[in-house]
Amino acid sequence: MLNVELNGRTPDLAQLHRITCVNYGHYTSMQVRDHRVRGLALHLARLADGAEELFGHRIGVAEEHRLLGLIRHALGDVRDASVRVTFVPGSPEQGPPDVLVSVSEPAPPEPGPPLRVQTVRYERELPEHKHVATMGLHYRLREARLAGFDDALFVGHDGRVREGTSWNVAFWDGAQVVWPDAPVLRGVTMVLLQIAMSINGTPWTLRPIDAEELSSFAAAAAANSRRPAQPIASIDELPLKDDGQLAEALQVAWETVPWDEL
Repeated sequence: MLNVELNGRTPDLAQLHRITCVNYGHYTSMQVRDHRVRGLALHLARLADGAEELFGHRIGVAEEHRLLGLIRHALGDVRDASVRVTFVPGSPEQGPPDVLVSVSEPAPPEPGPPLRVQTVRYERELPEHKHVATMGLHYRLREARLAGFDDALFVGHDGRVREGTSWNVAFWDGAQVVWPDAPVLRGVTMVLLQIAMSINGTPWTLRPIDAEELSSFAAAAAANSRRPAQPIASIDELPLKDDGQLAEALQVAWETVPWDEL
């Protein structure tokens, strides 16, 4: 199923060389089902914010329509897929960014076994953007796995919990869902979950969380576009007494999020 297109065409060798040799840009990732996406407006807003910050390029309504056309073209007849839309430096570099659309297999429907995560001191550069400068987080992920964990949970130099390597983290304090208030990527899935929980009456809050507080939470979960309610079994050597309430609350909220036609 894999398909990669640059501005709607298969990139040639020179274009691939340019893209792979300059690690600069930003992207959004989405799960497509029956040519529909959850939170499409948020994905487009993320791309617009990144284009203005990283390229000084403003995206208007016409370019949004062009982006949707590029996604549809890369999908072709494929109805279900994982799609990544990346803005990369154009040629010439002072011009508008090029658009790279990658299509691959859809994420599996099941969340998989609960994660064992390790806390590490790390803060992403420009954390509010989903940019391609990912060596730091992949290095921390590798180190966590070498230490016997599944993934890494970032704690800032201020001692406050941030985010996972490619996911936002949610906690359950016995009464409500708690999201860390910190410089992090406001993930599309996280925002959609917060909106859905507000609508269905699930209590939640956003507040700073010190690393020392982690032992006080009953449960934790990772949330991203591939797995919106991935349970976390333990943090460092601390097992979480998860009764499934957090994952269920997130999953129930997620199932109410509407799909948008591409």
